[in-house]
Amino acid sequence: MKRTGFLLSAAFAALAIPAHAEGYKVALDGTFAPHAMPSLSGGVEGFNVDLAAAIGEKLGTEIDVIAAQFSGLIPALQAGTYDFLVAPTTVTEERATNLLFSEGFMDTNFSFVVPAGTEPMEGLEAFKGKTISVNKGSAYESFLTDKAEEYGWTVVAYGTNTDAVEAVATGRADANLAGATVSAWAAKQNPSIDLSYEYSTGLVWAFPFRKNDTETRNKIDAVLECLKSDGTMAMLSEKWFGVTPAEGATIVTPTPGYGTPGFDGYEETPHEVSCTF
Repeated sequence: MKRTGFLLSAAFAALAIPAHAEGYKVALDGTFAPHAMPSLSGGVEGFNVDLAAAIGEKLGTEIDVIAAQFSGLIPALQAGTYDFLVAPTTVTEERATNLLFSEGFMDTNFSFVVPAGTEPMEGLEAFKGKTISVNKGSAYESFLTDKAEEYGWTVVAYGTNTDAVEAVATGRADANLAGATVSAWAAKQNPSIDLSYEYSTGLVWAFPFRKNDTETRNKIDAVLECLKSDGTMAMLSEKWFGVTPAEGATIVTPTPGYGTPGFDGYEETPHEVSCTF
């Protein structure tokens, strides 16, 4: 498959009837490593960029990926600028009232990183009394602060997560807390730290669509099920996060029906997982 700039061209268009004659125009935040980040070629690369390309391959159509600021993605989708978003977007009750969501493609969990060689740590109890670094103003800082009295940890906030991770690498903090994929990426890049305990939030990342575009949502949802089943998602996880997904994790487990269960827009319509489109 050849990628030029933000255009991801499907290599096997002849093997399937195009799902969308002119292809799909989609968008993501191009500064959220390792999901999407600037590449040396001048475009963007990352887990979600590769995932968009894989969707295009399965459908035999082009996926034009645009990098933009996250704050403007949903308004632009609603205005018809994009067909759907491939940015990691947490499914919430509020968002689901205005958008259709695909099934989750990944769990939005939190993870700790610790100094390299640290013994395995399981559960929040393992971090009692520890000094934990975190990105200032993030959801992770709020989480740690809310539980500080219960677990007796000291929360030290830094202007960036990069600085917070460096505090662990240099011995100024016992652990750092961030999103699971960001933490996995940091550990993959920095031999001074190891990936540690992953805290389950019960939430997922999914792709948003306009509320009236059930047809496109259901089609992309079916492709995600295929990519979970044929090993593509596991391969992308290993490539970008250095993590082999656990059995039952959202990233490798198709969800029944279409959409995210428990949220507005979910359809229970039973169907078999298939990679024929």
